[in-house]
Amino acid sequence: MNKKTGKSPDLETSLKEITTLIEKMEKGDLSLEQSLESFERGITLIKHAQKILQDAEQKVQILMQKNGQEELEDYENNEE
Repeated sequence: MNKKTGKSPDLETSLKEITTLIEKMEKGDLSLEQSLESFERGITLIKHAQKILQDAEQKVQILMQKNGQEELEDYENNEE
């Protein structure tokens, strides 16, 4: 949860914070306690991000079922 607003961070904010935590930990300047706190925060953010993505996938599936398309199709990146 975001301490200032009482809301959970959105996906982009969570991913940005995870990236920042990883960068700090990779530098190796943190104490063991700080590293463990960062790791714990990262795990919490990852679980939160996964929940956001699962909810979004469910919403897409519901919308597709309402439009008569039963399954999601694999995404193919045609730009390659």
